Order: sequence, then C-alpha cells, then structure tokens
Amino acid sequence: MMDCSMGQMPWLRHGRSRAVNAENRTGEKGKAGMAASGLGTGRKGSPCLKEIMPGDTVTLADIDGCGVINHIWVTLDYKTGDADCFLLRDIVLRMYWDGEEEPSVEAPLGDFFCCGFGQTYSIHSQPIAVLPRRGFNSYFSMPFRKGARITIENQHKNPVREFFYQIDYVLYDDLPEDTAYFHAQWRRQPITEKANDYVILDGVKGSGVYVGTCLQIQTLERYWWGEGEVKFYIDNDEAFPTICSTGLEDYFGGSWSFAKYDKDGKMTEDTYNTLYMGYPFYSRDDDLLKNPYHNTDVPPMRVFYRFHIPDPVFFEENIKVTVQQIGASYKGLFERQDDYTSVAYWYQNEPHNAFTKLKEAPERWPR
Repeated sequence: MMDCSMGQMPWLRHGRSRAVNAENRTGEKGKAGMAASGLGTGRKGSPCLKEIMPGDTVTLADIDGCGVINHIWVTLDYKTGDADCFLLRDIVLRMYWDGEEEPSVEAPLGDFFCCGFGQTYSIHSQPIAVLPRRGFNSYFSMPFRKGARITIENQHKNPVREFFYQIDYVLYDDLPEDTAYFHAQWRRQPITEKANDYVILDGVKGSGVYVGTCLQIQTLERYWWGEGEVKFYIDNDEAFPTICSTGLEDYFGGSWSFAKYDKDGKMTEDTYNTLYMGYPFYSRDDDLLKNPYHNTDVPPMRVFYRFHIPDPVFFEENIKVTVQQIGASYKGLFERQDDYTSVAYWYQNEPHNAFTKLKEAPERWPR
C-alpha cells in the first residue's frame, strides 16, 4: 500500500492525495491556493507563515484520519544576525501520531535534515535531500492510523520572519496491521567520557527497525579520531552487542580516514554524498559569523549520515546504539574525548517510551 517505488507506480492503491502548507493549512480538498495577493485571488497570496515569535509553537499540520506522510519540504533563513546565528538549532521540530502526548520525533530542525552545527550544505541521500539554498526535504514514510500532528517551536531569540513548508500525504481507508511508526531523536554530549561509549539511542522498548544515523563530531584532541566502533545491542544484549562495526569511517562507508592528498602531499578531507552513506560536511571555519576583531577558527566540524534502508536493523523487544571514542596516533590506539551530536531514525510499534528532555537552546549551540 505504501510502496511508491518506480515498479509500483502503475498499480492503483486508491489513496487520496493531500498537502498542507501556508496556502492550505488544513489540507482540505479543493481549498488550496485561495488567498489573494496584489495579483488577485489565488495568485500566491499566502506562500509562507510569517512572524513566528520567540516562544511560539506553531502547528504545521493537524491531520485527521488514516494515512501516510510521504514528503516534507521546508525552507527558512539560517540566522537572524551575527549575534544570533544558530536558528537551525533553535527551531525544534516535533511529530505526534494518533493523538499521543509525547512526541515520536523531536529534534532541532536543521539536525533532523542532517544539517548540523547550524550550517547548511547539499545532501543527496534517498530519504533526506538538502538542495540550494536551504531546501530541506524528507522522504521518510510516516504512517498514522487516527491522525498526525507536526509542530515547530521557536526557541530562538528573535522572530522567524518567514517559514515556508509543504507536507505531502495520502489518506487511506486503513493500513496493514504490522505498520510501524516513524521516530527520530536528537542527542548531544559536549565532552564525551573516556572509555565510555557515546549513546546514539537508548530506552527504546517494543518491536521495530532502526533505519538511520546522523552523527556530528567536533574533535577536541589532535590525531586521528575515527577508530571507534558503532555497536547495536539488540533484544536484551548486555555486555556485548550483536552487531559491531570495524571503525567509524567504515560504518559510514569510507576507509583509511577519508584521506586525499594535495600536490604537496598534505592530507585533506574527502567529503561525499551517496544514497545511503555520506560525509557531506567538513569545516574548521565559522562561516556563520564575520567579525573584524577575531578570526573564525573553530574545532573541526564533521557530519556523517548512514541510512539502513537496504540493510535495516530489526529488533523485537529493544535496541541500544552506541559508538566508541577511540583515536590513533604514532603511539597506537588511545581513548579520547570529543563533542558528539546525533540524530537516530527508527520505526517501532506504539506506545513508545518518552524521550529524555531536550537540552535548552544554548546547550545545543555548537562550539
């Protein structure tokens, strides 16, 4: 019913296509694009939400019935000034299914779309695409049986002047009995603990499938930082996991430290985008701020994604996902401490355990 792959296009599934945006806040049939502009009625009269004030929570979609969200598109500015330049970390995205009170998705807006550190850059994966300039797209299927509600909260110091969005969905009479619900959770540990693995996801109870990781690292020590292994503790694993990668760059599909060398033999970072694995962003420069009195150096920033779509990780009772902080130098392996941030993506049956409290906005800001 929900398969929209090329091979399934000719087969009618008798859904009812709808969309919610600023031109049709309810998604009602035959009610889109009615607002008037200087060009007349129905001529781009309400393309965006305006003046979302600090502290406001705005409902983007409140859908009644049974269906599947297939695409979300969003765009907005990336800062409101040099002194307030982390807008994409300050806007919190939440999603609720079937009238639940605790969100199934909670993450800063930029991070949900794999854009970390308040930055934007191109991403060309299958479920997440970020296109010039700041066109945020999600193609994760998000089913619901009774209803869906999507909100944003402005935790930024200043108003959001313009917020553009569209949520495309299909209403159905019913969904298969074993349909699971989409979830995503943001976490951060500004200084990891030596020999204590960073937790990407924990506290998940129920049956489901883990489908993706966005990992952001600001390195706080010198030398190679990526020898840590990603571990999947599945269905009551305790001392040791069921699945363990051979290293951090290996988990994200690369090898040998993502190295490339210039004509002088100096190593530089080799970023990349693919359908399921990517290293889309590397920088050691603060591009969000320009000031005549200090430089723009910051601890190196790196963002990675891996989507377990062809290789899903199933669980029946619970799952925990962690990554080690292990480096390497001329003296061999060593335990290290860095700044780690992540978004985990998964599907599971409901109800789900409540998430840990999201950090306040200043605690989410990058170094």
